[in-house]
Amino acid sequence: MEKLIEKENLDNIIKKLKSENKKIVFTNGCFDILHAGHVRYLKESKKFGDILIVGLNSDISVKKIKGESRPINPEMDRAEVLAGLEAVNYIVLFDETSPVKLLEEIKPDIYTKGADYTVETLPEAKTVLSYGGKIEFIKFLEGRSTTKIIDKIK
Repeated sequence: MEKLIEKENLDNIIKKLKSENKKIVFTNGCFDILHAGHVRYLKESKKFGDILIVGLNSDISVKKIKGESRPINPEMDRAEVLAGLEAVNYIVLFDETSPVKLLEEIKPDIYTKGADYTVETLPEAKTVLSYGGKIEFIKFLEGRSTTKIIDKIK
């Protein structure tokens, strides 16, 4: 899967993109059961730059955030589905509950998150603002969520 970046290769890819003056957008999430809300969110995120890098929570990370019953889909399956989306240029897995380490390494021009956050409530805001990055909030597609899909299936 060519869009999936191993952490040891991340630095070289970022240096290359920045040397080409590419505007890098970064977002992150679990993307467990991909739905229309995810697709629209990623398309909107991509509009802010040339390259969209998605930080994908690993299975270990998802369990820490969502509980033992999650994820529904394993990390490599989630990565493969994301890789099939035109808006996504690169995917990098991370084990932490927050992408702060990735943000410190990548230093994207733009960091996107859902509009349920504000600069004041976003844990990563301090990191992004510390290197001069910008934060853009993306409005959610109402009524779409992995949790709602799981509840409906039950």
